[in-house]
Amino acid sequence: MRPILFAHRGARAHSRENTLESFELAVRLGATGLETDVWLTRDNQAVLDHDGLIKLRMRRRQIREFTTEQLPDHIPTLKQLFEKCGDQQNYSIDICDLRAIDQVHDVISRRGENFTKKVWLCHPDFDLLCDWRERFPALQFVNSIRLARIAEGPERRCANLAKHGIVALNMHHTDWNGGLVALAHRFDLAAFSWDIQHVEQLSNAYRMGVDAVFSDWPDRMVDAYNQEFEEK
Repeated sequence: MRPILFAHRGARAHSRENTLESFELAVRLGATGLETDVWLTRDNQAVLDHDGLIKLRMRRRQIREFTTEQLPDHIPTLKQLFEKCGDQQNYSIDICDLRAIDQVHDVISRRGENFTKKVWLCHPDFDLLCDWRERFPALQFVNSIRLARIAEGPERRCANLAKHGIVALNMHHTDWNGGLVALAHRFDLAAFSWDIQHVEQLSNAYRMGVDAVFSDWPDRMVDAYNQEFEEK
């Protein structure tokens, strides 16, 4: 399987992150996946922003304090993202506000069973992922974590993820090596690799056999992909 090319917060290197314009640009540049962060508004809408804070004059307030209509125009809803970029893209979504999971499930489910296989829901907490998996068995969940924070070691973590139906392990690109990618695959887990910003690093990740990469530079992801797959 060829890796998914996730544009981190859209085409972040070229335009304002987590905006519909940035996501559209990422698709035009060749990204096959879009990554974003989800928060819940006061009127229970899932919206896209990195840190969940709105700057007002000299202070910041949490998104959960606002209704959707009160938010700045550049902050889209999850529903708007899916409507704008369509069902052919993959989507990696960090569930930053735990209260948002029900709304996220609702928005995804309304687009049909096939679409759920295009969406990857990420969180670092293993126990929470297991709980969500039991509640929403049709959805795909991903454990996003640094290698150093896996107390039981990567083999035991992979075994536990597979046992509980978590479909992927997502780690920083410096945490992965060929052996760990092979380990994840041995447990039928996808290996996701994030924060890869240079062509050489991207090429190395592709050669290791990772199943997805995340970068602020969708054009670089595509260039490295073409060098490794299309030009050979």
